[in-house]
Amino acid sequence: MTILPIVLFAVVGAFLIMVLREIAPQVAFLLSLVIAVLLFIVALHQVTGVLAPLEKLAASANVNLVFFSTVLKIIGIAYVVEFGAQIARDAGVGSIASKVELVGKLLIILLALPIVNAVIDAVTHLLP
Repeated sequence: MTILPIVLFAVVGAFLIMVLREIAPQVAFLLSLVIAVLLFIVALHQVTGVLAPLEKLAASANVNLVFFSTVLKIIGIAYVVEFGAQIARDAGVGSIASKVELVGKLLIILLALPIVNAVIDAVTHLLP
């Protein structure tokens, strides 16, 4: 899929939201939520096509696939958390957005611990 239909969909959606915001703010927010989710799904669909070549590249570079999948999970968490936080900010609940970001950061730390541990082990084996 090219970027043009995606951008046109977003622009038309933004225009409709702008018009609806004056008439029915709740409907405008729901429409913005639906448009954001649809755009997110389209983006996820595009990303899934890239994962298989990246896995092949990681395997050919002798990268531990557990670490590779962990890094991909961390990236996924970061994007989903950002998406959720921005939706919360659009709804006017910045405090909830901050909590979503905090939980995402904690999950990322938990996922990253085995990688940090492996790096520390590798460095300690290199030192005399």
